[in-house]
Amino acid sequence: MEGPLALSRGIDRLNEFIGKSVSWLILLAILVSAANAVIRKLFDISSNAWLELQWYLFGAAFMLAAAYTLKQNEHIRIDIVYGLFSRRVQHWIDLLGHLLFLMPFVTLMVFYFVPYVSLSFRSGEMSNNSGGLIIWPAKAILLVGFFLLALQGISEIIKKIAIMRGDMDDPNPFISAHEQAELEAKALADEVRS
Repeated sequence: MEGPLALSRGIDRLNEFIGKSVSWLILLAILVSAANAVIRKLFDISSNAWLELQWYLFGAAFMLAAAYTLKQNEHIRIDIVYGLFSRRVQHWIDLLGHLLFLMPFVTLMVFYFVPYVSLSFRSGEMSNNSGGLIIWPAKAILLVGFFLLALQGISEIIKKIAIMRGDMDDPNPFISAHEQAELEAKALADEVRS
């Protein structure tokens, strides 16, 4: 199990680096948006390219951080139902969810995005908006985002199997929303007492 776990650690490091790095794209999108608004109000000049750049930056942050979000176990799930089960059953739910839902979906998306991006790149596809940007970089970001999510799915499957076999500790023990609120309230009370 050491070889697969080493692969998992490598994937985790890659997606953690990318996920933390692309968080700065949100700030850049905000700055582009603010500059565009100021220029439009002060000088009555506007550009579709600036609007599309905002969308590209936000989309890139969202897509490229999706794998990091999965690594951190922060994707949305129905904790009310999930929390009713033992941790062993939760691990099985996660493993089957990754195998039966996540991996087929991301594999299909990567499979279909490769020719989609390739055609867009070869044709030099441009935005339909006047003064808009080229389209293929945005499509390429979608492809890369799904590819990274597929890699992280492989990492999560490896880790779930290792946890269930007892080869590693659970890096993300489940804490229900109620338990989390109690922990935060206790920490706040301890801080106030200090």
